[in-house]
Amino acid sequence: MMKRLVIILVILLLALSGCSAAQQATRDEAPAVEPGFASPEMPAGEAMDSGGAPAFDMPEEQGASKGSGVQTDVERLVIRNANLTIVVDDPGQGMSTISRMAETMGGFVVSSNLYKTTTSTGAEFPEANITIRVPVTKLGEAMDTIKKLVKDQKEDVLAENVSGQDVTKDYTDLQSRLKNLEDTESQLREIMGSATKTEDVLMVYNQLIQIREQIEVIKGQIQYYRESADLSAISVLLKATEAVQPLEIGGWQPVGVARDAVQALINGLQVLGTVGIWLVLFALPIALLIYLPIRLLWALLRRNRKSTKPQPPATPV
Repeated sequence: MMKRLVIILVILLLALSGCSAAQQATRDEAPAVEPGFASPEMPAGEAMDSGGAPAFDMPEEQGASKGSGVQTDVERLVIRNANLTIVVDDPGQGMSTISRMAETMGGFVVSSNLYKTTTSTGAEFPEANITIRVPVTKLGEAMDTIKKLVKDQKEDVLAENVSGQDVTKDYTDLQSRLKNLEDTESQLREIMGSATKTEDVLMVYNQLIQIREQIEVIKGQIQYYRESADLSAISVLLKATEAVQPLEIGGWQPVGVARDAVQALINGLQVLGTVGIWLVLFALPIALLIYLPIRLLWALLRRNRKSTKPQPPATPV
């Protein structure tokens, strides 16, 4: 029994050391990831992207390390997401149009919400936000389609942002950890199959349960990275046209007048600030350079006059 326990402990120590070594190796040289990110059970050559093209950037050649002389092709796993804020006549109808577009492109709706917002004047206007996922290869097309919902893209597209997150290192680390854990699981199953005592079987079984839980967690993280890289998330905020229109009273727009007044005040303060900076940094040093020598010379001249001036004769007492 003691011999079996020693064997089990040795195997577990080897598994833990293998995980650490694999993580260190991925920092020095990242293994190649095939298009579509093939799982360990699938041959690398059979994995393809859903759109028939890589879902991420791939440099033509990238060295494993500087000066090593070994060239490996490492594909970058990048998660791309986008945010848009647009102005439309009917936010509800725009949300429905975006939902249909996502389904047509092979994506889906993550969340959608239609509600009313109240302005500072007390008026209520509809507003909507929707989050969709579309294939990363169609991200640009989806963005262009959404921006076509507005009348004037220069004025009605209030905000636009596209971000990318490189998760290649995390993905390759997870793959290495998964391989080591699966090897450990296989070895523990062999030990449990050859065990004859109930205590040994239960001990190995408990270790198998822990290893299996770690494997499932890592597989879930790997699947999340794959889906996030294959499908980009687009979050759209739709505002009603009336909600962003300036207040107008009889053709007079007080908001515009106030904006112009504030802008004029800012411009005036900028002019005063510029003049003050020039006075302090330019005019004042020059004035001091001119004033100090003149003042010193004048003091010297006055002293010389006092020393050369004849003294009056002393009057008798």
